[in-house]
Amino acid sequence: MAVIFIVSDGTGRTAKHALEAALVQFSASSNEQFIEIYAGVRTYEQIDEIVDEAARRKALIVYTLVNEEVRHYMQKATRLHVVESVDLMGPLLLKLTDHFDRQPEGTPGLYHAVNEDYFKRIDAVQFAFSHDDGQRSHELDRAEIVLVGVSRTFKTPISIYLAFKGWLVANVPLIVGISPPEELFKLSPNKVFGLYNNPLDLSRLRKTRQEYLNGYTGDYAALDFVKKELEYAHHLFRLNPGWRTINVSHKSIEEIAVEILSWIQLQNKEKP
Repeated sequence: MAVIFIVSDGTGRTAKHALEAALVQFSASSNEQFIEIYAGVRTYEQIDEIVDEAARRKALIVYTLVNEEVRHYMQKATRLHVVESVDLMGPLLLKLTDHFDRQPEGTPGLYHAVNEDYFKRIDAVQFAFSHDDGQRSHELDRAEIVLVGVSRTFKTPISIYLAFKGWLVANVPLIVGISPPEELFKLSPNKVFGLYNNPLDLSRLRKTRQEYLNGYTGDYAALDFVKKELEYAHHLFRLNPGWRTINVSHKSIEEIAVEILSWIQLQNKEKP
């Protein structure tokens, strides 16, 4: 059985994918391969141990090491122990160095870190959409930030904005005559933010919304009804003094988001 060692200073995924793509061309011997992954290899001592084991088992070493010194040490060690090896990263880094006329950073795990951040943001955006406007309220405890407020207090756009920064955000509408989900009141109050608007501003926003939809929606934009809804919202805010309340009037989405994140940062600093 052919033994192949994958050695990486990151997760080993890059080398694994490249190796698998090549091994497809050797389907006849697909059952004759044994692959071991050595991830997070960044010291000479680790390389010595791996190369010794590869020599003992007559293994092929396929490696992706971005640090130049560590990569050169691997080259010397494999030559010294007469171990077959393939450097997947070195030749590419050399070509890119010539092409860009500058040296690579040589920091292990950058690709993985970028990917992790990207997928975290994607997951956060999906979470925001699936927990918008009170949806899936039984999962509110999964959210890092929960926005509550009456209609047209920018709950959804703020949720999406924060999601693009990687935060798990849910929002819950406050509607007169309809009790909010019980799960909302079981949350740590530090993660709940009550959004409100000035009555006149909110009434104008709703009228603009009505005109855009080209339809009549009852008292939705009427000033008296708006005041009634805001009174209900403030009543809930008073019953839950731990919630942070924010007046969103004349503020951009970014400004409101900064206020929310600043408050969270302050709370984290005050934790023992």
